[in-house]
Amino acid sequence: MASAPSDAIARRRAVGVLVLSALLPGSVQRLRGNRAVGSVALRVWLGIVAVVVVTAIAAWLAPGPVVGLLLQPWLATSLRVLVWVLFAAWVLLLLDAWRLARPMELPQRARLAMTIAVIALCVALGLLTNLVASALLAVGNVGTVLPGGGDAKDKQGRYNVLLLGVDSAEHRIGLRPDSINVASIDVETGRTVIFGLPRNMQRVPFPEDNPLHDEFPDGFVCPDDACMLNAVWTAAEDRADLFPEGSDPGLVTTKGVVGEVLGLELNYYALIDMHGFSSIIDAMGGIRLNVMKRIPIGGGSSPISGYIEPGRNVALDGRNALWFARSREGSSDYERMQRQKCVMTAMAKQLDPQTVASRFVELSEAGKDLLRTDVPRDQIVTLADLALKVREHDIVSVNFTPPLVPHTANPDFAMIRAHVQEQIAALEAADDAPSATPSPSAPSTQAGAPAPTTSPAQSEDESTSNSQEAPSQQPSADRPEVVCSVD
Repeated sequence: MASAPSDAIARRRAVGVLVLSALLPGSVQRLRGNRAVGSVALRVWLGIVAVVVVTAIAAWLAPGPVVGLLLQPWLATSLRVLVWVLFAAWVLLLLDAWRLARPMELPQRARLAMTIAVIALCVALGLLTNLVASALLAVGNVGTVLPGGGDAKDKQGRYNVLLLGVDSAEHRIGLRPDSINVASIDVETGRTVIFGLPRNMQRVPFPEDNPLHDEFPDGFVCPDDACMLNAVWTAAEDRADLFPEGSDPGLVTTKGVVGEVLGLELNYYALIDMHGFSSIIDAMGGIRLNVMKRIPIGGGSSPISGYIEPGRNVALDGRNALWFARSREGSSDYERMQRQKCVMTAMAKQLDPQTVASRFVELSEAGKDLLRTDVPRDQIVTLADLALKVREHDIVSVNFTPPLVPHTANPDFAMIRAHVQEQIAALEAADDAPSATPSPSAPSTQAGAPAPTTSPAQSEDESTSNSQEAPSQQPSADRPEVVCSVD
């Protein structure tokens, strides 16, 4: 009769040992086992807790530098190794705590429950460790594509980011950007205008401090009309001996030329492989577009295997989004510019924080091999906050193509720069009247007042500074066909 209280005490003792070991690794060993091992384990555990608390406080007070440090790839790799070592040590401590609880003195049912509890705790710790290790892997991936080198100082209250798309599927000599855009973002409000430049623009000016300026004092022009904007990168690379050692001639020159064309100082650039960005879209779960025109999947050197049919909120996976952006069959470069902008806008608008959090590892894996940028690691928090502000407004878009620029072989760069400043001024004026979306003036664009949707929708031979044409809008002589939009 006296065994029942004894069994109850033994069960309570066993449960207490397991709980204590799970919450304070090493505490059981210090009390009932190897005191030296227990003391070391407790010190390590309390040290980890202290480091986490201090890091959290520092991140709250100075998020930029702390996140910049945590994004160091070597640190992320070291921490991944460390968490798995800690997991192994914690499991050993739990198993030793199970031994110290003397399970063989318990009734069979209690012994079985004790064993299952230990196994469950080890599995739970394994899952938690794997989650932390995966997050650290993603952090390391993000850090890999953020080497720095850009200019973190805002330009008259704006960040100007050069966005370059390269289609690696096309057999080209050298790097030739297929998509050339600049996103100008107000640092306070997040209001954004994207300026698109056609890749076949000629006579583009080189900055006076660029080595190619002396060779092309009247702009990038040559007798065979091969000196187009998208060939600037390759031209600079071919003359790398003119540039300082260790510099990136193609990047430096392309940024300088685009800045000269638009009259803007550029902060950063982001270059993405258009052929490979499908994996990013797949990682974010696809995108949705309003499609107004049947777009071939294939064409050129590839057979047409199908079509992306017109419709509203058409779901596109990575492969179809890639073909939507790059398809040449039955279209022009100007239409492709429109489609590429629609894809970019959909990615910006539909990649919400929940998607980033739930698909962080997949997105980081896709991005590390496809993205090049000069954004510093310590600026990622600032830019992430800015990205959330951008989502609150319509993205305004301007393409410097016909009819706004009638002859891209001989553009009026003074008009282009004036138009850039006009559009930026219109955006900034919108802050004085929050309920109204800025509308461009009649002399500078053929577009009318914008509809309250979110995506840029420019058509072949159209430049517009409204954020979106309504899908039902009919084309006219001065308003060519709109082929896509984003809700």
